[in-house]
Amino acid sequence: MPLQNRVTPTGEIIATPERGLFTGNRGIIHDPATQTLLTKRWSSPAWLTCVIEFRGRRRKVMTRRSWTELFFLDEATAFAAGHRPCFYCRRDDANRFRAAWEKGNGRRELLAPDIDAVLHRERLDGRSKRSHSLPMPLAKLPDGAMVQAGGASFVMSKGSPLRWSAGGYSEVSAPLQDPLLLTPPSTLRAFMAGYRPVLHPSARP
Repeated sequence: MPLQNRVTPTGEIIATPERGLFTGNRGIIHDPATQTLLTKRWSSPAWLTCVIEFRGRRRKVMTRRSWTELFFLDEATAFAAGHRPCFYCRRDDANRFRAAWEKGNGRRELLAPDIDAVLHRERLDGRSKRSHSLPMPLAKLPDGAMVQAGGASFVMSKGSPLRWSAGGYSEVSAPLQDPLLLTPPSTLRAFMAGYRPVLHPSARP
């Protein structure tokens, strides 16, 4: 039976057999004795996105009193949920993201906690996911931006939305009605400043 450790674009943590391209964490949010989540969904404002493999290390998922291993379909999904690249296992990506984030948001010489503080305000409305109005027409959003419409999540790829599922993306047959932005606005500006999030292969034509 799959563990409840897969993150959706809205930040919900679900149980599904698919693991995705990235792992990450929000601190310790599970009980290692039962391998189940606690009632809280984060214990730190640093929500990280990490690589699946790092220096040959292996972890038995959700069995230690350590960070709770979460999984994402791709980096766009992790960003939409409010995560950012880890400076430990993804230093080059994290530095590229910070540089783009600074450029896009008109900031300089930021530390990771400075970005985390902004993301924490943008990703949450109380305990729920915060959505935002689109800052531009849907087709103008950069690749990797994610929106919500009609209870479903969509990623933008080459100006068109693709519907998200735990197993990958699929084509959309009708225009989206009243979409709202899931990707935190400051992260979206980092995309516009040049950061390119990794998309699942199903998003490629």
